[in-house]
This record gives sequence, structure tokens and C-alpha cells, in this order.
Amino acid sequence: MSDIVQKLWGFCHTLRHEGIDYGDYIEQITYLLFLKMSDERGIDLPEKCDWQTLKELSGTELTDHYTDTLRTLGKADDLLGDIFAGALSRFHNPVSLKKIISLIDETEWTGLDIDVKAMAFEGLLEKAASEGKKGAGQYFTPRIVIQTIVRCMKPDPRGKREFFIMDPACGSGGFLVCAYEWLKAVTAGGAFDRDLAKRIKSSTYFGQELVERPRRLALMNLYLHGIEPEIELGDSIYEVPDARRFDVVLTNPPFGTKGANQSPGREDFTIETSNKQLNFIQHVMTILKPGGRAAVVVPDNVLFADAAGEVFKVLCEDCDLHTVIRLPDGTFTPYSPGTKTNVIFFTKGIPTEHTWVYDCRTNVPKITKKDRPLTREHFAEFERCFGDDPNGRSPRDPKDSEGDRWHRFHISELKERDYKIDSLKWLRDESLENGEDLPLPEELAAEAIDELEAAVAELQAILDLMGNGYAAEE
Repeated sequence: MSDIVQKLWGFCHTLRHEGIDYGDYIEQITYLLFLKMSDERGIDLPEKCDWQTLKELSGTELTDHYTDTLRTLGKADDLLGDIFAGALSRFHNPVSLKKIISLIDETEWTGLDIDVKAMAFEGLLEKAASEGKKGAGQYFTPRIVIQTIVRCMKPDPRGKREFFIMDPACGSGGFLVCAYEWLKAVTAGGAFDRDLAKRIKSSTYFGQELVERPRRLALMNLYLHGIEPEIELGDSIYEVPDARRFDVVLTNPPFGTKGANQSPGREDFTIETSNKQLNFIQHVMTILKPGGRAAVVVPDNVLFADAAGEVFKVLCEDCDLHTVIRLPDGTFTPYSPGTKTNVIFFTKGIPTEHTWVYDCRTNVPKITKKDRPLTREHFAEFERCFGDDPNGRSPRDPKDSEGDRWHRFHISELKERDYKIDSLKWLRDESLENGEDLPLPEELAAEAIDELEAAVAELQAILDLMGNGYAAEE
């Protein structure tokens, strides 16, 4: 896969000289990979919109036909029309288009035992991130983290006729794809009866995404897996959701404070705050069915923000916040290498009695892309500690973990800490005792910026509430 990504990225540099930036290039890659993989899977497409027709053409006939293909697919009545709505060709040089078609044609994509299109897309964004392209990783969660969450949550629609799985910040669809891959793995490849197969195909997987490009990729990914999801294009926080409620919510809301300059003003949000991640937690509580369960990725600065205690107090009153895992430093390398992150697991409708915290961070070497990459082994013990019950009700014991990484806190201890989940710590950080192991200056600066941004956002919210005319101008 790294060789394939290197080839595709190398050609991206060539196209930049033709006015095609990396974002446009990646979008065109998704269109062409979709056509190639549709051909490999034998998916029927409108007449002359197939890969074989495209790769046999050259010159202006090729660029014209490619433009017509995207337009035709965008007018289709089914999910294809949704996937290709507004799709435009960015290729003006037929030689360049022919070369990228040839590059893609060299590989049998569906024969590889990975979600190759998402991996190629992610690999390209990693390249962009390493060259200083800010925000390139906002649509992705490391696949190993997703797979761990999915194995714990067990999003299994077989036992309930109306079982809905949702990601309200779905990006390229990683959580939804992995949820379906998990289901196939536990059912020996997806052996379903006719009714169940129909329900899984068209009325189980749901999502919402603010940005058109990753939404398109999510639709493509699931379509190529034989799934026809419903993925809305819109803002999960500022748009009031409809009456549908979900059994499982798996999500990684976007990090940062950009755009978080005002409270959504939603009546279903008990706590008024401009913090996006805290509002996502409130949104998840709203869209869950009673008894529904959720896993949400949150950065540390959310856990110590001023409104965090209020939001988590409501969460613990209305839900069972049964598990928290502190992810290793560098989990989101290279996108946000300095961001410290966690996953919170909760079930709606049951007040919290105990919260179990697994510390996968303290005294764990920082994740790096090359020397210390994230692996499944990082979370193997956590999964054993979590247990088989997706609601966190399996028998648990601190002795299940080596090195005292698994700890239980009673709700009274959360109350004593004003529900600031970040303060639930018990391990001694050896790096603080050894000056040689201190974080790099840029990491310390990134942490300081996170804390300052959170503080500024809270202060701005206070000024806005005071209505004293000091509100920041747009």
C-alpha cells in the first residue's frame, strides 16, 4: 500500500503544475478508484460509464468522455446519483488523465485484504499533513482505534428489527465501514437471510457530515461494500435533528475551536456552551434511543474546559458513563501529533454508578509514524478489561491489568472532582521525573495552545452572555 500511495502522491506533484491542487486531485482519485473497483466487483453502471470503456480511450476523446461519465452518474436515480452529485472533472490534459488511469489499472484493488480506497485516501492526506497542510486529518480516525471501539461496542443488528447505527461526524465513513466489516467477520462473511440482508443493506447505517468531499467518499466506501447508507450533508450541531433515534452511535467529532464562536441555541441541549466537542456529546445524548450506547472520541482539552463539568454531570445523571480509555500520546500522528485524546463509552437511560478508566498513555512511549506505529497490541489488554458486554456490564477487576492501568472510580469521586474526567488519574508519570523524557518544546506549545484556545472560547462565551458589546467581530 505504501508503494501505491507513493506512486499516486508522486503524480500529484505533477498535476499541481497543471492547476490541480491536492484536494481536487484526491477527489478525482476517489471517482476513478470507484469506477475501477466497481468493475472488479461486477457492479452495473449506466451504459458506457464503466472502467473498461474509460481506459480504452485517449486524447480529447478521453477527457470528454470522463466529463460525460461524471455528469451521467450524477443524474442517476439511485445512490449513484447521490455519490456523484455535482462531480466535475478537473483534468484538462488528456495525457495526465490517461497516466492516472494506467496507474490505478495496475492494481487489483478489491483483491487486497484492506479497505484500500480509504487507505489510499488517508495515505495521501498523511503526505499532505507532513508537508504542512493543516486540517488534512480532520476526517479520519486511525483504523486500529476504530476497530478496537467497534469490537467493544458490538454494533450487531441481527437481534432487533429496527437497529440503527449512526456517526454524526462521519468523515470518510471509517466507523460505519468498520461496523459492517465487524458484522461480516462475526457472521462468517455475511451469511444473512433475505429480509435481514435487505435491512442491513438499506436501513441500518446512517451518518452526517459537514463537508461534501468526505461525505462522498463515505458513500462510495459503503456502496462498494454492498451497503446503501443514508448520509446527510449538514451540520450536526447547529441543525436540530429529526425524530429518529439510534441504537449505537460511534463518532470522532472534529477537534479544535474553529467555528465554535457561538452556542447552537438548541432546546435539547441542557448546557449552553460554544465548545463544539461538548455540544457533540450533548447531541449524541439526544439522538440515542433509551438503552442505546455510544463511543465518542474526545481530546483532553474538552475534559478540562469550564463547561465540561456541567456537561458530564448531566451525562452521568442521564447515562451510564461506564468506561473511559486514555489513548497513547501521538495516536493521531501525523495529523495532530500533540493532541491528547480519549474515548468515552456510555449507555443512555442508566445513571452512572462507577466509571472505569484505562490509562493507555502514562509511561507508554509516544506513537510515531515510523519507529513506534500504533498497533492492535496497544489496546489488546484494554479490550480484555472491557469485557464482552457492550454496555460495560461484564465482571471487571483492577487486577485484570498489569501495571495498574485499570481503575474504578465511584460516582462520588466524580462529584468530588466536579465531574472533570481529566482529573481521574492515579499512575505516576515517570517522564516528569526524568528530564530526558520531557515532551518536545513543540508538543508543550501545542498543549498550551489547546488550553489557551479553550479558555478564550469560554471567556468569549461569558462576554457574549453579558452582552456588553465586547463580543468578537465575525
